[in-house]
Amino acid sequence: MPRRPRDPGVPSSPVEYFGVELRAYREASDLSRPQLAERLGYTPQWIGQIESGRSTPSEDFAKDCDSFFDTKGAFHRIWKWHQQLEHIEVVPPGFRPFIEIEPGARYMRLFEPLLIPGLLQTEEYARMVLKVGQRQEKVDELLAARMARKAILEKEHPPWLLIVLGETAVRSRAAGAEVMRGQLQYLLDLAELQHVTLQIFPADAPVFQASGIVLMSLEDRSDVGFVDAAGGHGRLIEDPDDLEDLVVLFDQVRATAYSAEESARIIRSVMKEL
Repeated sequence: MPRRPRDPGVPSSPVEYFGVELRAYREASDLSRPQLAERLGYTPQWIGQIESGRSTPSEDFAKDCDSFFDTKGAFHRIWKWHQQLEHIEVVPPGFRPFIEIEPGARYMRLFEPLLIPGLLQTEEYARMVLKVGQRQEKVDELLAARMARKAILEKEHPPWLLIVLGETAVRSRAAGAEVMRGQLQYLLDLAELQHVTLQIFPADAPVFQASGIVLMSLEDRSDVGFVDAAGGHGRLIEDPDDLEDLVVLFDQVRATAYSAEESARIIRSVMKEL
């Protein structure tokens, strides 16, 4: 199902969303702005600016709100979402629409034949991938943007992940033994989580799809896809027919993959060889 037009009553950014949630919790606690400001140690004007979405909350303020309202990190997660979007300008234009909607995913299917997907990369592995052909300052910016995406994996209710990786990606030595060992351990740890399924498809499988694909079901019950391309210049897919083609492709790839148990065994075997 393609994405629905945005409801004008729904916050369009993390900053607006933060303000809406702050006001809702304040009113539910039967507090005025001056009263909340006094409790938190801020000014009523600052509270008003945040609630209206005209000012960006600080990380300390987000943590203070979580502590006061006992929201178990909800405000801090919204703040981290905002930080993630702050990095969008440094990523290639073709990837930006995907980055903007990724935090709203409730179910993700990822296929990557040659590399570990960016969302699942360790910082060390990501740096090795990003540094090719880039100046150091650009690498640092791109790395920060990539690591910020991981906030989606740390949410209270993270998305279900179904991951299919090419055996080539797992067996690659390009990043170096130490970096690759850390990356593979991260994948094993991730695969232990109840909401994650990780499978490897054989290097000799009859699959002729050289680029990665992502299929996402979003919180608004719409579906989107993304097809990667060189340099991050991928394409967001929303057309129902094109999405159906991607689903069929993903299912065909997964049909050739090893089971989750066998895939974990392969990863552990590769780690011993490093």
